[in-house]
Amino acid sequence: MPLIMGMSMLLACQFAGELLAKGLLLPIPGPVIGMVILLVALLVRGKVPSCLRMAGEGLLRYLTLLFVPAGVGLMVHFELIGADLWPIAATLLVSTAATLTVTAWVLERLQRRNASRGGRVGDNG
Repeated sequence: MPLIMGMSMLLACQFAGELLAKGLLLPIPGPVIGMVILLVALLVRGKVPSCLRMAGEGLLRYLTLLFVPAGVGLMVHFELIGADLWPIAATLLVSTAATLTVTAWVLERLQRRNASRGGRVGDNG
């Protein structure tokens, strides 16, 4: 029963995100909005419910299977991807660099804030 409750929470957040995306005509995918809804709910609650943790761990255990459709898509649309290879490669490089830069900046800010409190990174105090 806890697994069903956890999956229901995940699906409810995704459904709410889809409703918001479609209802407000947002250019953001519904599942992304659903993840933000879930994040806000978890921040408000302050901890992850055990049923949600169980569902998440179950999904992560089989995460590699979710890459099979993407791999098949790459093989099926290889010529189409090849036609736009340089724009795709440039986009991947720029987005990766931006992600690494923002992640490093956030980590530095967190370390600096934590050091001023006299703690270590990873402390919850």
